[in-house]
Amino acid sequence: MDAERLLPDCSSQNGVNAEKGSSPKVTFAVVCSSFIVLCCFFTYGCAYSTFGSLLLFGSMLGAIISGKVADIIGRRGALWFAELLLIIGWLAIAFAKGVWWLIVGRLLLGFSTGVQTYVSIVYLAETIPPNNRGGFTMASQFMACAGIAVMFSFGNIIPWRFLALIGTIPCIIQLIGLFFVPESPRWLANVGRQKELEASLQWLRGKETDISQEAAEIQDCNQSLYKQPISRFQELLETRYARPVSIGVGLSFLLPWGGSNGVLLYASSIFDTAGCNVGIATTTMSFIQIPFSVLGVLLMDKFGRRPLLMVDLAGACLGGLLIGVGFLLQDLKLPVDLSATTVFVGMQMFFAFYAFGAGLPFVIIAEVFPMNIKGTAGSLAAFINYLNSWIVAYVFNFLFKWSSAGAFFIFSIIYALLILFVLKMLPETKKKSLEEIQALWTQEVH
Repeated sequence: MDAERLLPDCSSQNGVNAEKGSSPKVTFAVVCSSFIVLCCFFTYGCAYSTFGSLLLFGSMLGAIISGKVADIIGRRGALWFAELLLIIGWLAIAFAKGVWWLIVGRLLLGFSTGVQTYVSIVYLAETIPPNNRGGFTMASQFMACAGIAVMFSFGNIIPWRFLALIGTIPCIIQLIGLFFVPESPRWLANVGRQKELEASLQWLRGKETDISQEAAEIQDCNQSLYKQPISRFQELLETRYARPVSIGVGLSFLLPWGGSNGVLLYASSIFDTAGCNVGIATTTMSFIQIPFSVLGVLLMDKFGRRPLLMVDLAGACLGGLLIGVGFLLQDLKLPVDLSATTVFVGMQMFFAFYAFGAGLPFVIIAEVFPMNIKGTAGSLAAFINYLNSWIVAYVFNFLFKWSSAGAFFIFSIIYALLILFVLKMLPETKKKSLEEIQALWTQEVH
């Protein structure tokens, strides 16, 4: 391969002082900007638990353009654009005068969240100090779980129009808050806005912090990357991007087939079929996710992405097996209490581990793609994720009617295959700057 087409060597651009092992500290500004950006995940949790498969279809459409929009108008600009559409979508539902208002509103919610869920994670990955990046980005899962819990808790007692109005609250918070959030320093470096890069980095790291070294490292690495512009999806097939693209696309394709979207959409039917008390079971399911999502946030930067993702996949695999065994016991005409209890425990375990690590793949995808292909590759990965999530949500009911036990045994097998995929393909990115992660692919090419 022509040497000019190889990935640039960013191994010296560490984003941290390699000799001293230091890393920028988390400032109040970082916390505030992260909270503002993460508000979209609360909205996503509210919307997904309410509108399901139509939302996923809209998300698939939004995912197609998410990376390109973020590259053209910036991370903050893309979030603004999506937030405006999100508010319009909620209002269309709240004041719907016919079925088409509801359809358009739901599609707008999906389209907007398809843009936001990827762009927001990219923004966090590009602004949070390496030692804390995992925990902050995993907070997206906590916010989504909180949104799901709110809708499951109040969905049966509050009119749906009022629920739609509640959905606008985090949107308005984010829309206003984005006026006070700086643009991603790495995107500013990519478009050659050096002074704004330094101002943004200074705001994030604190007025008294010397940001000269970090700014220089970001600028130097991105200048090297942008000597090799990427504008077409076909170029992602080149050998130099094989590993990061395989990781991002592989996770995006395989994870939805673990069935989590279908199980969440049909949770009430699953509990009812098993003979569980649906109200108690769904409420427990929604609230058990919150402490486990918090646990994922706390452990992410301590133990790393690889071990936590494997624990998450193993737990979901075991939960799926228990659900399958529960329905198998039902098929064998064994006592209803035994099969119902087994399904109940399996479902709680399945969603506990879903909450624990469901946000991890998006964290990894935001980290592994080099800056010059982040828009194109990120759009592809997000599109594949939402496409397969929509397919699984659509076919889940057919699978469940075919064989309740068989459906969950299939999901468990897929989780087992995912563990092997992670073991084989995924490097540990804990406490590495984006430039250091870039250097991993450079070393492999050379």
